[in-house]
Parts: sequence; C-alpha cells; structure tokens
Amino acid sequence: MRTRASQSPGATPNLRHLMLFDQVARRGSVSAAARAAHLSQPAVTQAVGHIEAALGARLMQRSYTGLALTGAGRAAAQRVDRALQMLREALVAVRTRSAHATSEDVLRGITSTQLKALIAVVEAGAFARAARRAGRARAAVHRAARQLEKSLGTDLFEVTSFGVRPTREAEKLALRTRLAFAEIAQAQAEVAAAQGTGSGATVIGAMPLARSVLVARAVLEFAAARPEHGISILDGTYESMLGALRRGSADVLVGALRDPIPFEDIVQEHLFDDPLAIVVGAQHALASNGAPTLAALSRYPWIAPRRESPLRRHFDALAERLDVPRTVAPIECNSLVAARSLLLASDRVMLLSEHQIQHELATCQLVALPHPFGAVTRSIGLTVRRDWRPTQVQAQLVEGLRRHARAASSRQASRNSATA
Repeated sequence: MRTRASQSPGATPNLRHLMLFDQVARRGSVSAAARAAHLSQPAVTQAVGHIEAALGARLMQRSYTGLALTGAGRAAAQRVDRALQMLREALVAVRTRSAHATSEDVLRGITSTQLKALIAVVEAGAFARAARRAGRARAAVHRAARQLEKSLGTDLFEVTSFGVRPTREAEKLALRTRLAFAEIAQAQAEVAAAQGTGSGATVIGAMPLARSVLVARAVLEFAAARPEHGISILDGTYESMLGALRRGSADVLVGALRDPIPFEDIVQEHLFDDPLAIVVGAQHALASNGAPTLAALSRYPWIAPRRESPLRRHFDALAERLDVPRTVAPIECNSLVAARSLLLASDRVMLLSEHQIQHELATCQLVALPHPFGAVTRSIGLTVRRDWRPTQVQAQLVEGLRRHARAASSRQASRNSATA
C-alpha cells in the first residue's frame, strides 16, 4: 500500500486509524476489515495509509491471497495490537463501574485527543495548567476530557475546594493510557530500525552507584555501536525515577534493589552484590589504623544516607550498635559530590559503597575501611515494568548493562582476593 505524506513519521497516530490497521492486519483483507467496521474500502485504505505515514514505512503489500504484512508491518501489528488491548483493559476497568456499560467495543467513540487531554489534566492537576503546558485553549482540553468522561459514563473529575481535580479512576486510566502510547512509540522505533532510519530511544533512571560504575561505561560502548539510538539518563530520588518508570517516561532503572518490591507492576533483576565499607577522608585518624572497632567508630560524627533507602537500613543497623551520643545528629546526604566534600573537610565517617568511590580511592582522596560486621552487601540490579517489552536495540543496551555489571563484580572479587 502507498504511504501517504500527510503525516510526519513520529507523530502519534489516530486511534481510529490504529483500530482499522489492526483489523486489516488480523483479517488480511481491506474488504473484510471494511465490512467489520461498517466502512467503505477507500476509508479503510486511507486509514492504513495514515498509519504507514505515521510510522514512516510500508507496512502491507499485495499478494495473490490478499494483503500481507511486511517485516516492518509485522513488528508494528504486534505492538499496535498490544497497545489497543492495554487501552481496552484500562477503559473496561473504568466503564464496568458505570451503569452505562455495554457489550460493544469500549474503544468505539474514544479518540486519541480525548485520551491525551486526560493525561494532560492528570499530570498538571487542573484544566488550566494542562492547557498551558499543551499550548492549547483551556476550552478545547476541557471539552475533550469531558467527552471522554461522557463516553465512559463515569466521573473522571471531581469538584473540590481547590477546584476541579481528576479522580483516582482518572489517574489509573491516564497511567495505563500513557503505557499504551509508549507501546506505539516502540512500534515506531522498531519500524525505524527495520528501515535503517533510526531505532528509537531509551531512558535510563540511574541511581548513584549506577551513575558512577555501570551506566557510563555501558552507554558509551553501546553508543559507539548504535549511534542512531537516543539515550537519556535520569537522576533523582528513587521515588521520582520509579514514578517515571511506571508511567512510561523511563524504560529501566539501574541501582539498589528494594525489598520488598514496592509495586506489583514492576520486576527486579539482581546483577551483583555491592560491598559496603566505612569511608573516611585520607587524612582521617582512622585511615591508617586498619579495621575500625565499634568503639572507635563511636567517637566520630557521621554522614547518613537518605531515609527509606536500602543503604539507610544498613546504616541504622550499624548505628544501633554504636555508643553515639543522641545529641550528635548525623548529616543526611544522598549526593556523592557533597559527601566527598564533607568527608575531606571533616572527621566525619560514612557507610558507603566501595564501587561508588573507585575514583576517590584511586586518587587517594578517600579511604575504605572494613565494615565491623564483616562482609556486608546490598543488592544492585535492574528494575523494569512487568509488561515492558524492549525493542531489539533496547535489549542490546540492557545486555550491555548486565555485562558491565558482571565485569564490575569480577573486578571487586579480584581486589578482595588480592587483599585477603
């Protein structure tokens, strides 16, 4: 089929066009899809052309048996089917709570514009802010969101003393809708890779250890082999990056694993165990005294990891055994740059990852002393959405992260053997 030029590649396709493309892909025939949708064949052909234009490739070709999917078409059809199924499940979950629920396809009458308006309002928290961020008129955003509410027959917005706000059902629907749209973006990436015109992008949420040990090396190696693939690296608190992952704004998190797992819609993959050490400045009185005792550690003020982090639990377990005056509060710090400055400028002590301070150890700025409890580690790994299916190129990047994790673990084992 001929690709139309009316829509630029990378644009979010029209939901109705996606549904018609899905029907043609399933039935292998424009006429069969047209009969099922009660539309003319030219209308269905035009819709498929719009999808081909949006994805930037020919997705179907005629054969003696009808229409056959091209290689790019097969990749796109799988992703489109998955995205539509995610949307149907999310919409049915909302509509079944309504007295207006019917047996017809829940996607019928729903538009991409309505769903985008819902996402915008949920993310902004109000119609006016959503309109400003989207660069649209408030009335247009309000109308689209309210049309969606009417189609589903359930309340998506509520009036509070602070104004109109999205309900919890609206927030759940917006989350699932974002993930469905992310699936369409994956289709665009896979088609671009098949065409040799790109391969999409990956957003990595990197926690402190990952930024200093794993991500930089893996990303540089990957970028040299796949320069056309975009990579963005996020940092911030675990909570903010986990939120980005769950709503589809990030693809994978790298860093300390949580126990228990905070949400059922994510999965964790263990990569290696990160050894923890007592870290001081090179000029600290403890730096040349070997393994510190609990009594020795009790004499110095501390720098503590951020609360609710896995490292904080290890710190609290150690602090319970220290005879530290309760009037001496630790300085809480989750920034390696700030912690290094504090350690170099004072006699403070910190519990930290040895991997995380390799540069400071090599340049003799900091010294890592044995943990008084012996070998103490925390688990480092990958966190992804349970339903995330990486593209082939993204899978190569993830495998690179795994390989560099194994290498880091091997280097640490070699250093431990040399000092044993």
